[in-house]
Amino acid sequence: MKKISVLIFCLAFLLLAAFSSRAEFAMIPVTKFTPADILSGIPAGWKLDKKKGLPKVEIKKENNQLFLYLKSAGDSSFGLQKEFNVDVKKYPVLCWRWKANKLPTGGDIRQSATDDQALQLYVAFKPTGFPAMTNTPVIGYIWDTEAPKGWSGRSPQTGGDKLRYIVLRNQTDQTGQWFTERRNLYKDYKKLFGDVKGGEPQGLTTGLQIHINSQHTGNPAESLIGEIYFSADPRDIALAEAAREVKDLKISAVKPPPPPRISAAKKPIITNVPK
Repeated sequence: MKKISVLIFCLAFLLLAAFSSRAEFAMIPVTKFTPADILSGIPAGWKLDKKKGLPKVEIKKENNQLFLYLKSAGDSSFGLQKEFNVDVKKYPVLCWRWKANKLPTGGDIRQSATDDQALQLYVAFKPTGFPAMTNTPVIGYIWDTEAPKGWSGRSPQTGGDKLRYIVLRNQTDQTGQWFTERRNLYKDYKKLFGDVKGGEPQGLTTGLQIHINSQHTGNPAESLIGEIYFSADPRDIALAEAAREVKDLKISAVKPPPPPRISAAKKPIITNVPK
């Protein structure tokens, strides 16, 4: 047993070392929650996007890590958005951790009358035409209730042609449990927007948005989301997660480098999310 423990420790150490040696140039972090954010409730660099009802947003601590907590009481739709420019051809892999504590009963992305989700992560791209409001491609990764995992399509809401979704989680997944996602954003863009300018992004991403809503079904939803980052190499992600998931070892995760300075955008990041 002792030999096995030593072996696991050595493996985790090697994984962390390999990840650390590559992380400086292979990763671009989007989120970096700090203790100061606990007091403000809104992480630095993010702004509240309130569409309906009273938003409940907090920074919570769990197992010595900070997470963004969102709760919709059944009559609200809101989120947080951040300006963020990334070349998805160079950094194609988007990674994050999320957990749904409560799903809105009856929520289903496929119908406008039930279009409620416990958590949605949106990535907006440079507009493909004018006006920008109806020509901004947006990919939404969602944790739905009823829609099957793997379903993809366009928003059922009016004006949502350029807002396209992929269902990653639903009610078959355990609530109260953390899940790590890794998506090749560039490939997803080509698949979802193959009908728009050959399926090629017309520039850098313009921002990200984390969203929750339950106003259509009237049923409450509650969720958390943690680290979000872009990676240039999927192997780096595998190394990082493998090291983190060695549960019996108390090894602090390697801190990612600070995000690059991003100049402020002149227009809102995501203007066509019809929640």
